[in-house]
Amino acid sequence: MKTVAFVPIKLNSQRLPHKNILPVAGRPLCWYICNSLTQVKEIDEIYVYCSDKTIKNYIPEEIMVKIRPSYLDGDMVKGSQIYRHFINEVDADIYVLAHTTSPFIEAKTIQNALRHVVSGKYDSSFSAKKIQTFAWYKDHPINYELTDVPRTQDLEPVWIETSGFFIFKKEIFMEHGRRIGFQTYIQEVSEKEAIDIDTKQDYDLACMFADKEKH
Repeated sequence: MKTVAFVPIKLNSQRLPHKNILPVAGRPLCWYICNSLTQVKEIDEIYVYCSDKTIKNYIPEEIMVKIRPSYLDGDMVKGSQIYRHFINEVDADIYVLAHTTSPFIEAKTIQNALRHVVSGKYDSSFSAKKIQTFAWYKDHPINYELTDVPRTQDLEPVWIETSGFFIFKKEIFMEHGRRIGFQTYIQEVSEKEAIDIDTKQDYDLACMFADKEKH
């Protein structure tokens, strides 16, 4: 069973210019998730999927670069279009889709999630943060009854997707257009692993964490 990991990267991000190559504790942001992937022995091939070949200067040398069409860098392009294009170019049984914006995802976390999919019991997995608190959606509580308020520790937890990674079998995406399947394993991540960089504030927080660990 062949497993391929890929990291979509574009260099013209809008909200935080040049986000994917900004320095975090002396390394480009995109280096971190790539480095974690290299430590997962169950992954057969790892690609960065980028329209700019200079991305090679910012990632571990063992990572392969697959050049994608520049039109996929458009601001209105959906992630699913990028994923489908890559899957049509690189065949595999299982794909590990990872994102640079979650630099603190650990290799052991990816490995555990991947092993659950490889086992055959699950068709997909994704990184998520568990929140066990009183949660509402559209003016209604979603994990408790107003007439029977439980103890916090007895609440049904709410799972929040992070951008760390999605692992899925090929047929889940190609036949159903989904990166989360029908029998999915939710991989819990730590508070640090859940950090996702979209804004300058997110970036500053990530730098603070990284610098603290470095010293």
